[in-house]
Amino acid sequence: MIFIPLPFVVALLLVIRLIEMLHSQEPSKGNRPFLALIGLCALQSLAVGLRWGYGITELRYMLPVLASCLPPLVMASFRSLMHREEARTGIARWLHAAPPIVVIALLAMAPGLIDFALIALFVGYALAILNLGRTGPDALDEARLDRVLSAHRALVIAAASLCLSALFDLAVFMDFEWSKGANVALMVSNANLLGLLLLGLTATVAARARALPSPVADMNDAAAQAAQDREILERIDHLLVKEKLSRDENLTLSRLARRAGVPARQVSGAINRLSSRNVSQYINDFRIAEACRLLRETDMSVTAAMFESGFQTKSNFNREFRRVTSLSPASWRDKNRSPESLQ
Repeated sequence: MIFIPLPFVVALLLVIRLIEMLHSQEPSKGNRPFLALIGLCALQSLAVGLRWGYGITELRYMLPVLASCLPPLVMASFRSLMHREEARTGIARWLHAAPPIVVIALLAMAPGLIDFALIALFVGYALAILNLGRTGPDALDEARLDRVLSAHRALVIAAASLCLSALFDLAVFMDFEWSKGANVALMVSNANLLGLLLLGLTATVAARARALPSPVADMNDAAAQAAQDREILERIDHLLVKEKLSRDENLTLSRLARRAGVPARQVSGAINRLSSRNVSQYINDFRIAEACRLLRETDMSVTAAMFESGFQTKSNFNREFRRVTSLSPASWRDKNRSPESLQ
């Protein structure tokens, strides 16, 4: 029976995607974790194919170590899309290097515990990643605003993928216990498709990011907090309207906060409290208002109006346009076209 090396196909697709990302944009510091994650998935796919497709049993020592590197790298990738108050240095950073060290130690002293260690590692990091995004899309304040919702969904899916990988590890362990590993090759090959899922996530959320200090003010007086929020929102509105910052397709919460001279978390908090919307929705309201003006007063095409108002993807533009107006751009133009523009 000819073995179809599905992991090799996965590895090839990952490498192709990695090359595309390297050529499509300059790899910034914020993108490096995502690029490393894709590379690790490709290497793991190749090792799985060699181990279970060609029977290279020596790789059984390498695979658990590679697997233990995956959850910390997933977390590092999403942390790169978050504003951090402090640089992650010293013990806090090096703790994430512990999983592969522990697995190597278990390989030498207690190999029977490796499966349980990997299951605990994957589930634990999945919960930690979900905790990163517990406040919603605004938690990813270094992501581009037109992609932040996709980035947050990717975070949730990544956590679910780690849990699913833990389930596969448990299934492999049970198969060895019950049927001496008769189905392991098939299960491992299918489980390896998770690499493709992680690839899709990195393609969605990879964006340049910079961390800016964001001290949170201690505001005990509700009236003072409200006054501060209004002042912050006035600065933001001025930037979005007068300086047309809403039309910047690369706008991020950190960039907006830097221009306003206000910490990013205070900007996010003020928008949340006064408008009951997240930052991306608030910015998109201004973009949709500009798009409506262009559709009403000019002969500009819908696509041109989309780009001119700051959107980069048609799906995001149409979704946000319907959220604000309950109509498609073309339908809205037909109902609201000014008489002067028809002359």
